[in-house]
Amino acid sequence: MTTKEDKEEFLSRWSRLKREAEDQPPEQVADKPVDPKAPAPELPALDKLTFESDYRAFFHPKVDEDVRRAALKKLFSDPRFNVMDGLDTYIDDYSKSDPIPPAMLAGLRQAQKILEWAKEDKEQVAKEQALKEARAQALEPPPVQSTPGAELRPGAQDEAAAPPEVAGTPAKS
Repeated sequence: MTTKEDKEEFLSRWSRLKREAEDQPPEQVADKPVDPKAPAPELPALDKLTFESDYRAFFHPKVDEDVRRAALKKLFSDPRFNVMDGLDTYIDDYSKSDPIPPAMLAGLRQAQKILEWAKEDKEQVAKEQALKEARAQALEPPPVQSTPGAELRPGAQDEAAAPPEVAGTPAKS
């Protein structure tokens, strides 16, 4: 368990170390100056380089950039650097199409048949609905049409509701 005194000791220690670090000049990593008169280091032949070879000499400032690149190309052409991790999803050549396997093609044909059946079923349902509507309209009696001014005459409603006269039978009055 920490006490208030422990915290103060920690903070005072931290503060003291921080002040000391600010007082000291920063460490500079000075590159060794290259002597212009010094010759370039001896380089091994590029064709004899292996994975275990020492490549530090190729990074000397006096080594030509093309030679350095050739050495690095030789190093990274080693199969140990060319192992695919399997996580790269875009490594396949998707411009070349593979033929569809026969089993998948059969499944696609089956799906087409199912879609055709569904379309036929929808058309059949629509035809049946139209037929039902036509039958319903044919069975409905036509609306009763009244003659203009018939509602003003007394007994006009009785005439409109009375059945038409049949030949030879007098109508009720």
